[in-house]
Amino acid sequence: MEETISLKEIFEVLKKRLALILLITLLATATSGVVSYFFLTPIYETSTQILVNQKADSENGFDYNQIKTNVDLINTYSVIIKSPTILDDVKEELSLDMTTSALNNKISVSNAQNSQVVSLSVTDPDPAVAVDIANKTASVFEKEISNIMNVDNVSILSKAGFEGTPSPVNPNPVLNMAIAFVVGLMIGVGLAFLLEYLDNTIKSEEDIEKVLGVPVLGTIAVIEDKEAGISKNKGKKSVRGEAVES
Repeated sequence: MEETISLKEIFEVLKKRLALILLITLLATATSGVVSYFFLTPIYETSTQILVNQKADSENGFDYNQIKTNVDLINTYSVIIKSPTILDDVKEELSLDMTTSALNNKISVSNAQNSQVVSLSVTDPDPAVAVDIANKTASVFEKEISNIMNVDNVSILSKAGFEGTPSPVNPNPVLNMAIAFVVGLMIGVGLAFLLEYLDNTIKSEEDIEKVLGVPVLGTIAVIEDKEAGISKNKGKKSVRGEAVES
């Protein structure tokens, strides 16, 4: 016979294992918070913007075809910015103690659709180093692109920097703790139902009906014999009294 479970039984299981669920959830959340605040290295991010734009002709103004060409060149420029030709010079000028591949992984290049502005972002545990890498990469690219592509349509729109006290972008302790809370809650609920499924003990008349498949005709209640207990206690007192008199 196919077994079904009602909402009432689900709530009963959750109520029965509530302490276990709360314990696992709190442990997961606390562990995530401790690891995020005390063990993970904070990572800072800064960015600079590069404008790809040919100088306008004073007579004809802006040429739409020229603008479209600049936009199409951005994909090529994004590759050139992270190429060894640019990054090797950045390493040398900043005296960075890292490989070109490691420096490449710290840099990301992006731009909005049909935009002539390229955003160059850099992440590093040291915010000052991140700013230096971003600004130096942009300046080296601006200087070298004319030799590489024989064009003069790149200029730095804004330099990288932090306003006030920099805030790390990673890790995010609040987000990590929220995720740990949800995961811990799911694990606690799943473990509660698993323990309930593995528990084969019979606790009620309904359990007997499910196991044996026959209806329960009656139950035998446990009645404490209070009068017998009182007489037994009286007997003990009389014996002790006789012992004292003797």
